[in-house]
Amino acid sequence: MKKLLSIITVVAIAFGFCSTASAQPAGNTKVVYHIDDAETQGLKGLRNIRNHLDTSPDTIIIVVTHANGVDMLMEGAKDKKNNVEYAPLVGALKSRGVKFEVCEITLKNRNLKKDQFTLDADFTPSGVVRVADLQYKDGFAYIKP
Repeated sequence: MKKLLSIITVVAIAFGFCSTASAQPAGNTKVVYHIDDAETQGLKGLRNIRNHLDTSPDTIIIVVTHANGVDMLMEGAKDKKNNVEYAPLVGALKSRGVKFEVCEITLKNRNLKKDQFTLDADFTPSGVVRVADLQYKDGFAYIKP
């Protein structure tokens, strides 16, 4: 009986370690920042991302823009309240490994062309699908500034 109890204890401890290990993600934290309105989220989001990387520099960050959020990645775009140009802020974050993506559905719906965007921008077929896939399939945390 003692031997059976010892085996059960060992198995329970092993399962406990396994479940603890699987609950702890391996590697760097991954975050998707979701921007759908440049006017209200653009500058605040870029500052949040800078602060995020200042505190946790190994974080993997992807910024997905759609609807009016794509405006912050257009050539010459500025924050309307503070008259701050987005491009230098985006470029600085890009140099720190942040990836910026623009929704191609938004391009089509708003009759925009890819060459209207900063070179720091990549494109994704659907911003909403990309955000969902990053969360569900790839385990990214979600932040909407």
